[in-house]
Amino acid sequence: MTDTHNRATVERQLRSMIAEAARLDEAAVARLPAGTELFGPEIALTSLAGVTLLGAIDQRYGVDVATLDLSLDSLQSIATLTDFVTAHLQSH
Repeated sequence: MTDTHNRATVERQLRSMIAEAARLDEAAVARLPAGTELFGPEIALTSLAGVTLLGAIDQRYGVDVATLDLSLDSLQSIATLTDFVTAHLQSH
């Protein structure tokens, strides 16, 4: 795994993508606890924003979350999404 794909870097990049997809302030998303639910009240990701986020993840990392995680459990929180993406980057 390269330095640009360490967990902290991936989480920081994902938080930026989440903020963009949900049209939230990037600094506000950066301050949220890692356990914050993506579809919970703080982020309130919509289904359309979720699709946008998944497309951005696939484009940036080459990880197709929707295909690799059919139940989409990885979209539970910032932490679960970070763990999922990081694990798939490590395996490739």
